[in-house]
Amino acid sequence: MNISKVDRVYIIAEAGVNHNGEKDLAFALVDMAAEAGADAVKFQTFNAGKLASNTAPKAAYQVRTTDASESQQAMLKKLELPREWHADLQTHAHVKGIEFLSTAFDPESLAFLNSLNMPIFKVPSGELTNSPLIWQFARTGKPLILSTGMALLAEVEAALAVVAHALQAAAEPSNMDDVWRCWSRAESRLRLRDHVTLLHCTSQYPTPHEEVNLRAMDTLASSFGLPVGYSDHTDGLLIPIAAVARGARVIEKHFTLDRTMPGPDHLASLEPKELAKMVSSIRALEKALGDGAKAPQISEWDTRTAARQQVIAARNITKGAVFTRQDLSTARCGQGVAASELWSWIGKSAPRDLLAGEAI
Repeated sequence: MNISKVDRVYIIAEAGVNHNGEKDLAFALVDMAAEAGADAVKFQTFNAGKLASNTAPKAAYQVRTTDASESQQAMLKKLELPREWHADLQTHAHVKGIEFLSTAFDPESLAFLNSLNMPIFKVPSGELTNSPLIWQFARTGKPLILSTGMALLAEVEAALAVVAHALQAAAEPSNMDDVWRCWSRAESRLRLRDHVTLLHCTSQYPTPHEEVNLRAMDTLASSFGLPVGYSDHTDGLLIPIAAVARGARVIEKHFTLDRTMPGPDHLASLEPKELAKMVSSIRALEKALGDGAKAPQISEWDTRTAARQQVIAARNITKGAVFTRQDLSTARCGQGVAASELWSWIGKSAPRDLLAGEAI
């Protein structure tokens, strides 16, 4: 799947870890995403013991929304998506007419997901600087969506350089110098054009509006010449819709059946009616954006005829009289000489007798 060539915004309903380790809830989230009209539902696939050490701290938002006394690893262990659920969830999603995606956080999980033949892989913000894992993502040959939360522009470039290296090298680089040598060649950078989409993101749950910085999406687009999108963690619908107006080709948004459920991400997620409203609003906005050509719309032609003014006689004028500026004015007539031609009629002779208010 080449997102840059998809003719509409690709909307990913991010289930993430909001299944809370419950299989029925995971299937319900697939149903909800499909009913809302999203293009894809996405989960997260990881081995908690490999993703986080037993001493890794939680993020501040995770401390607020989960048991503050448990470790990050213990929290993640409860949120793993069992391998044996994946195929059934994928089949269920396809039956519902929606794509099944999941994000890998370790090489084994990536290899497993690749065996499911998913059409696209999303690299999470936390792994943007994990060059060995990004290299393996790229070696799958699948189109990539790179999320850039927490990142410096230089870190985004480094990740793209790793992808470019992986797309042409059969073996891992010896060091980053190998990666940068590859990146210095224009043909290496061009390989990314139909392969990578960059997501602007602020990795805070929820994200306050003053930290959204949607203009950074423009910076990503202009810096790398790649399609861009937005991964949203704000409350409500405003920001993802605004991102589409600024050119986002991908929107990712967390969702849940109930924001009051326990877990780290529920609070910053949309509930069912809100997700459906976001999707319908984006689809409406896409229609409103149009093709950019400045020309009358089909529905405007009747109004154009009724609303535009034409040249009229400002007073009674006899045939043959030479028009002065005082003889001419404009009014809506529905036909006749366009108002913009008024000046060109000054000095001409009246072709017939004209009554005040009559079209020339």
